[in-house]
Amino acid sequence: MDITKFYPNKNEHPLDTLKPDGGFCGIFRTIACVGDSLSSGEFESLDEWQWKSHHDMYEYSWGQYMARAIGSKVYNFSKAGMTAKQYMETFADERGFWNPELAAQAYVIALGYNDIVNCNWEIGSTDDIDRECWENNNKTFIGYYAQIIQRYKIIQPRAKFFLTTIAREGKDSDERMKRHAEAIYALAEYFDNTYVIDLYRDMPLHDEEFKENFYMGDHLTPAGYLLSSQVMMTYIDYIIRNNPRDFKEVCFIGTTKKYYWDGEAPAGIIGTAAAENARHPTRVAWGGQCPLPTSALLSGNNI
Repeated sequence: MDITKFYPNKNEHPLDTLKPDGGFCGIFRTIACVGDSLSSGEFESLDEWQWKSHHDMYEYSWGQYMARAIGSKVYNFSKAGMTAKQYMETFADERGFWNPELAAQAYVIALGYNDIVNCNWEIGSTDDIDRECWENNNKTFIGYYAQIIQRYKIIQPRAKFFLTTIAREGKDSDERMKRHAEAIYALAEYFDNTYVIDLYRDMPLHDEEFKENFYMGDHLTPAGYLLSSQVMMTYIDYIIRNNPRDFKEVCFIGTTKKYYWDGEAPAGIIGTAAAENARHPTRVAWGGQCPLPTSALLSGNNI
């Protein structure tokens, strides 16, 4: 076994080797996918008169392929035609997607094609974000998109967020996709625990040959959605492996438990012993009690 394959590697490309089993994406037991038709397993059909119909078949979405691969609960917070604006103004409320019982350890947000490419919505900047009150954000793409992150951070403060850019098509729309990618990177820089799945840079071009193999009309085939799930899981696995410290406490997301206190004593714990232990991340906190000295852990005297 070559364990170095699981260590950070600055020379590795995110999609060098697809991980059909999801790799370390499987550390998340709950994942929510916020998106549009390409997050919803949408298919197109034609009747005998060539009239087109669209069908969101969530069991074929990349999120549900992901769920089956890693054995985790994956929520589809998505619908065809979705925009960040619609998600915030009506959709999430109508579907109950702010329900704390649906809180996830990780959120994959794949919005922007309808906003930027189809509707040419004003992108804006991170200046449109009110860090203290999401309701005050300006009504731009970044303003609405940030609201989604802000509201889910209220529900699950330590959740991890993965923001996706849009794969290039080799068309004039690629310039709008580039501006979308720049906005996504700005958002990832603005918020903590937030990472970019850069399909614009790293996904193969969605040209005519790609579409011949993986598209049915303007949307993916079943094989295309399965491929998308492997791309998403592989990219998340890559991010985790190259940022191991960031993901060590995934098991504690949604709880008050912590292992790393970043030099500060746990809130509500006062005293030199607690402060000393908090400065040493190798010492373990047992439930709500003060961390025990390393000597006690090694001696077997801990209860």
